[in-house]
Amino acid sequence: MSFLTLKGLSKRYGDYTAIEQIDLEVARGEFVSLLGPSGCGKTTTLQMVAGFVSPTTGQILLDGRDITHERPERRGMGVVFQSYALFPHMSVAANVGFGLEMRKVPRAERAARIDEALELVRLAGLGGRYPKELSGGQRQRVAIARAIAMRPALLLLDEPMSNLDAKLRENMHIELRAIQRRLGITTILVTHDQVEAMTMSDRIAVMHRGRIAQIGTPFDAYEWPSTPFSSTFLGKTNQLPGTLLRRLSHGADIDVAGTTLFVPHGGRWLTGRVYVYLRPEKLRLVSPGDARVAGPIVTRVFVGNQWLLEVDTPLGRLSVAQPNRGEPPPAEGEQVGLAWSDDDLRALDVDTEAADGRA
Repeated sequence: MSFLTLKGLSKRYGDYTAIEQIDLEVARGEFVSLLGPSGCGKTTTLQMVAGFVSPTTGQILLDGRDITHERPERRGMGVVFQSYALFPHMSVAANVGFGLEMRKVPRAERAARIDEALELVRLAGLGGRYPKELSGGQRQRVAIARAIAMRPALLLLDEPMSNLDAKLRENMHIELRAIQRRLGITTILVTHDQVEAMTMSDRIAVMHRGRIAQIGTPFDAYEWPSTPFSSTFLGKTNQLPGTLLRRLSHGADIDVAGTTLFVPHGGRWLTGRVYVYLRPEKLRLVSPGDARVAGPIVTRVFVGNQWLLEVDTPLGRLSVAQPNRGEPPPAEGEQVGLAWSDDDLRALDVDTEAADGRA
């Protein structure tokens, strides 16, 4: 049974539509990310759930209770903002306990819940410090502790890690996900960071132009995108324009730059102009005799765990990701062969906005 339900949720500002008819169900204890670029409506959606913005149409249900027009403080939610919103003149303990004090929680219980929250975020013993004495990661954990000390029914995270450096952000993904699982708090995360969403989420809702373009597990959303936008936004991919030649019972033949590619799985959803998608990591460097296409390496970049290549081929310029196995790939300008499995190809109509199933 759904714990949080959004039914036909929309938000309009005059002639501008920020959110258009969103439907979403979140199970109790689930971690769902709203992922998308700036302006796609993800923060507006979160603000409507929190009660900071009133929907134009639609309904919000929390554990069966209609909270669409309830005041924010009556919704029982914890919110962690991008800025952390800590009071600089108050100690860590006072910041964590601020909401409890406002709710007139007795002093002894308040102290116990502050200690418990600080222990959970690994800040035990730092209650007497002030925000200016903490690192960015510690300040973020204080904001999380303040939210969970309230024992919220729902935890809302609005880009909470965008101000952290890459390494600290990676560590916090793991820590926050572990806390969420330990407490079993239903959580909604707003982010534009694909790695963040895929690392932490049970499901990802990819948002585009005020709508949910796709929702699914991180693996399914990555491996089986249902719209051209999802294909290109969630991870890197080679997008090859093509034309449907024939639909087959087990796939489709598609012409890409004069080469016929067989794409399994999706023939019955395709009509005419299509895109064929091939992830860079699915491409392999092979000997010329085993190659499906060949061409010179145009760029070669080393990023530690892998090499990123661009290769000019008859299909167009292809991005290739090769794992670092201790030896560099051929140099820029050298000819290489590329191969892939047909099962790694995906295809969608150019004008697809939604799909009935896998493409």
